[in-house]
Amino acid sequence: MKILYGVQGTGNGHISRAREMARALQKYSELEVQWLFTGRPPEKLFAMEDFGDYWWREGLTFVHKEGKIDQLATTRQLNVRRLLKDIRELPVEEFDLVISDFEPVCAWAARKRNRPSLGLGHQYAFAHDIPRPAFGWTARAIMKVFAPVEVSLGMHWYHFGHPILPPIAQPHLSEAQGDGESSGHVLVYLPFEHAAPLLRELARLPHKFLVYGLPLDLPHADNIILKAPSVGGFRGDVARSRAVICNSGFELIAETLTLGKPILTRPLQGQFEQEANAMALQELQLARVAARINADTIGHWLDQDPSGVRILWPDVADAIVYWIANGRRNTPQQLADSLWEAVIPGREGATAEETQTATE
Repeated sequence: MKILYGVQGTGNGHISRAREMARALQKYSELEVQWLFTGRPPEKLFAMEDFGDYWWREGLTFVHKEGKIDQLATTRQLNVRRLLKDIRELPVEEFDLVISDFEPVCAWAARKRNRPSLGLGHQYAFAHDIPRPAFGWTARAIMKVFAPVEVSLGMHWYHFGHPILPPIAQPHLSEAQGDGESSGHVLVYLPFEHAAPLLRELARLPHKFLVYGLPLDLPHADNIILKAPSVGGFRGDVARSRAVICNSGFELIAETLTLGKPILTRPLQGQFEQEANAMALQELQLARVAARINADTIGHWLDQDPSGVRILWPDVADAIVYWIANGRRNTPQQLADSLWEAVIPGREGATAEETQTATE
């Protein structure tokens, strides 16, 4: 079977999920995969070895400024002519299946030429009745038409009574990344925030911060270490952290939950998905959601010595690839049910009895 697998490259979470899928797909020699990435300039992609000779197209992305979506700038940078040309010329007829991780070029090319298509990713969970802001009907409409597919497998931290799969996320505690014991630092990943004010706020606190996602040449205090992009380094620093501060993206929070780390999160303002994620986190009591990230908010949270919720997800990537390789005979609901039965939730430090109660 020849598969065209398109990935929205705007956020690192999509690519992180794709790496796990690449690992699972490599186990099946009968599955031949061509990867496609859009939504990020090619020079800003890193650690792409798992994807071989991948294709790149411009695609669609959002422009952010100082912690919120800049709708005007997003509209200005949209190259509709280029997008339509890429959709028209993408050779989807050469493939037996098109998979879209919310990637619009391959999804629309498959729809235009009636090729079988499958959607994988968090955004496809919004096809169901899950926590979301009451406003934003325009954003919901855009999500429905952004990367349409025939069949979708949405993912979330909970199923909410729908055929939604658990996240593709497992703990990363390899020898190269350390044993997971805390080194006392707080990991900060807020690439959408205004950098200078954020660093000034962190400097006011008596804690050590490892900060990813910001330029390395910014002036900063001694309690702050700015880190360069690194898949293994980032995962190791998350595993050894005391706590994690991040925006409300899906994949990082899912991976952090596998380690039971406390999470302080602020949704990117005006980004429908992140604001919906923040609502779900509050409803499920999985993280502390803040309207702003400053020294007072962070200090008060850390002074409370927060505990984290630990959830062990099954190997969702393996299950999906097995499902594809065997003809997708089970329904998405059957696939989801089997995976949720294998989820083990619990609060960090909970007794065995408490964890068993949480699973019932």
